[in-house]
Amino acid sequence: MARRGWIRQYMASPLLQLRDIALTFGGTPLLSGAELSVCSGERVSLVGRNGAGKSTLLKIAAGLVEPDGGSIFMQPGTLVRYLSQEPDFSGYASTLAYVAAGLRSSDDLHAARRVLEQLGLTGHEDPSKLSGGEARRASLARVLAPSPDILLLDEPTNHLDLTTIEWLEQDLDSRRIALVIVSHDRRFLSMLSRSMVWLDRGQTRRIERGFAHLEEWRDAVLAEEERDQHKLARKIVAEEHWMRYGVTGRRKRNMRRLSRLQAVREQRRTYRATAGKAVITASSAALSGAQVIEAAGISKSYGGRPVVSDFSIRIQRNDRIGIVGPNGSGKTTLINMLTGILPPDTGSVRLGSTLAVATLDQHRDSLDPHVTVAGALTGGRGDSVMVNGNAKHVVSYMKDFLFAREQAGTPLGKLSGGERGRLMLAQALARPSNLLVLDEPTNDLDMETLDVLEGMLAEYPGTVLLISHDRDFLDRVVNGVIAPEGNGRWIEYAGGYSDMLAQRGADLTRENPRQPERQKAIKETASMGAVSQPMKRRWLFKDKHALETLPKTVGKLKAEIDHLQSKLSDPTFYARDRAAFEKITATLGELQQKLTAAEEQWLELEILREELANN
Repeated sequence: MARRGWIRQYMASPLLQLRDIALTFGGTPLLSGAELSVCSGERVSLVGRNGAGKSTLLKIAAGLVEPDGGSIFMQPGTLVRYLSQEPDFSGYASTLAYVAAGLRSSDDLHAARRVLEQLGLTGHEDPSKLSGGEARRASLARVLAPSPDILLLDEPTNHLDLTTIEWLEQDLDSRRIALVIVSHDRRFLSMLSRSMVWLDRGQTRRIERGFAHLEEWRDAVLAEEERDQHKLARKIVAEEHWMRYGVTGRRKRNMRRLSRLQAVREQRRTYRATAGKAVITASSAALSGAQVIEAAGISKSYGGRPVVSDFSIRIQRNDRIGIVGPNGSGKTTLINMLTGILPPDTGSVRLGSTLAVATLDQHRDSLDPHVTVAGALTGGRGDSVMVNGNAKHVVSYMKDFLFAREQAGTPLGKLSGGERGRLMLAQALARPSNLLVLDEPTNDLDMETLDVLEGMLAEYPGTVLLISHDRDFLDRVVNGVIAPEGNGRWIEYAGGYSDMLAQRGADLTRENPRQPERQKAIKETASMGAVSQPMKRRWLFKDKHALETLPKTVGKLKAEIDHLQSKLSDPTFYARDRAAFEKITATLGELQQKLTAAEEQWLELEILREELANN
């Protein structure tokens, strides 16, 4: 490790270097000795918990925040662009004007138009009326158009749909620029990063390995730190024992030893321990019926455009269903129809008995910025929150979601994006439920909180419906994915996001397919990532659930296939009703594809279970 760092230092001088950066907010040190070095073409992921100071460190690197101490060096002529989580569009008449303002005098305006077009914008949009996804795409166009030497990206995938995220991955990978990325999207970081900087308790550590190695590295560092603190504690006990019983008449030696004792006490006193893990629990209502939602032939159109067309599904208790698709494809419309909020134009939705629904909305700007954290959790009534039928003091509940006691009176407008995300989770999960409806639950959450959220969803005794653009999160959590096929048509696939792609044989841009060269590049990049960043395959909750439910799914598919084949066996059917015959033939083909995929997944899971059991 030390040799690799020496080679890196002397082979390429950094374009940007931050050394011994210190910054204090409100009397509390946020950064104390933080460092960041970026050489030409490097791909660095900046990781750490929410509130650790990652965004602040990026702003210091971009020259937007002045540190209290430390030094900043930048090679002359280096162009740096910073993607903010909350861009300022004020004063710009159009998205093209906003993007053009980020160009240098020598840059070509056509570059701005080209990037806007690639991101699905015309350049004529009014910045004050942009949706969250459109605002993020305009911000990306502004930092990409001038082709900077260093690109500082703060949560670049927030509010983007999956197709745009995959386009962004390929675009960044094709550019010969340096990247420093802060993101909660683990797959995005795994695809693009080659080095990691871990910001923890104000200080940074660096490793020349990709993001796939984060957990292994972090656990090793914390384990070593824990051993050091244990040794320090034992040393203090031994020295204190000497103070009580071992002092002799040799004053000079005693004073030296007393000085050492005071030094180790000070070391222990100033030690900043890691923050604890979030403790995320959902308040459970009584079990719902076995069948939670049954939709039969539901459709919805807006302005003559079909958003959902003739969609049917049965969702059983304990299912975890993910809904994916480009922005504007109708994900929210579909989930609102399935949960009874929005009536379909045609078809029917039947909800199961004793349903208790808790919903997490992605629109965090709906939070009242003047309400305090404690007031938001208690509804302004008293100082307790009801969790699983028991009253819990609001400060104790706040700590479960990694809020400090001092933040009880903090207005919501002062919270970071990650803190607002945790607050909305805390609000939603306090409500008793047996059906969780989560819209983009992973936005702005740090890796540790994501892990805890995944564990909670694995143990949750009810049913989960979620919309997410986080591919890794979907693969870890869901056992079924609903994806759009164009013209309002939606299909359910067994398994996670990767399983869905394998069954479709295409990505989510089927209506506007990518060029073969680009598809080849995607496969090659994925293959390279698999070789250079091996991931340990674990037995996840979704694997166990799938293995238990797949036999039933296979049996159901076979029964439906047999039923349709019996209809087609009627020799007069085609002559009597050609349209119905063709519709049943098409449905039969889809069912047979689903059956093949389900049987293959069942076999793969059985093999995996046996392999893991034998290791």
